[in-house]
Amino acid sequence: MFQHILVPLDGSQRAERAIPVAARLARASGGSITLLRIIASPFEPGWQAKDSPASMQESLDADQVGAAEYLAGISAAAVLAGVVTSTSVFKGSPATGILSVARSQKVDIIIMCSHGYTAMTRWALGSVAEKVAFHASTPVFVLREGGPVLAALSPDPHARPLRALVALDGSARAEMGIENAARLIAALAAPTQGTLHLAQVVKPTPTGSEERNIDDAESGAILHKAKEYLDSTANRLREGSIVPAMVDHPLSVTWSVTVDSDVATALIRVAENGEDSEGVVLPGGCDIIVMTTHGYSGIAGWAPGSITKRVLKASRLPLLIVRPQDILEKSNLTWDDTTLSPM
Repeated sequence: MFQHILVPLDGSQRAERAIPVAARLARASGGSITLLRIIASPFEPGWQAKDSPASMQESLDADQVGAAEYLAGISAAAVLAGVVTSTSVFKGSPATGILSVARSQKVDIIIMCSHGYTAMTRWALGSVAEKVAFHASTPVFVLREGGPVLAALSPDPHARPLRALVALDGSARAEMGIENAARLIAALAAPTQGTLHLAQVVKPTPTGSEERNIDDAESGAILHKAKEYLDSTANRLREGSIVPAMVDHPLSVTWSVTVDSDVATALIRVAENGEDSEGVVLPGGCDIIVMTTHGYSGIAGWAPGSITKRVLKASRLPLLIVRPQDILEKSNLTWDDTTLSPM
């Protein structure tokens, strides 16, 4: 599924943290990697010209040569040995460039490190990673600056199997992240068996004079419904009805329900600490969080995209972000600076 992987780089070691992960995924899937270097254009709107156009062009030409040489050096690194690798240099703003190349080259996944770019005053209201994740037509795997190394990349042969938390809310949209999660974990965990942990956060029943009281029986029914849903979803996963490929490459599947008024904080707590309100313990927590950009804003209280944005900003874990298919079909966008609205 992940046959073509895009890795955006800015020349920093932080951004280069995505390379070993991309290499691992490419080897497991038999895929290829495109290394992308974005260079700022002095001819973009808003650029403060300090030199003549001729001098700016010379500077741009030098930047292009430097970017090409940098990418050539990265592609020759030992970590990419045996992996089919190509390079691309894009002139313009980072988010626009990443999205444009991803679309034109029909990549299957973008792997990038958050906060790898510097001096992005034009994106002061949101990081490059956020803008890419919420506008891309392909899954985006965001690694965290200063976050833990994935267990799959650990040299320790006794490291526990890779585990991903998949955030669900009972909606079909949220479930659209499951297949991508399963394929990513299966590839990164190979040859060991990875684990998918399905997690749902149920908000406590409202109380107080301004809200109607819900008796204990109804409250229990809501919690019971969530448990039934997760148990059913886990069984469908094990049977291969959600991801047929799992029949040949089975994953361990677990689930838990947490009661909390703050969905984002609860998901992070379960993922990072391996605990929920029901006493289910995941030793060592999870390695990856998987979420869609849109859920259902009714029963579970997920405002479209807001929970995912909060988790992306607050968690130290890598986050796989998937845009639901119906959202993609409604988005007939041209990737330019006016398209990428502030977040």
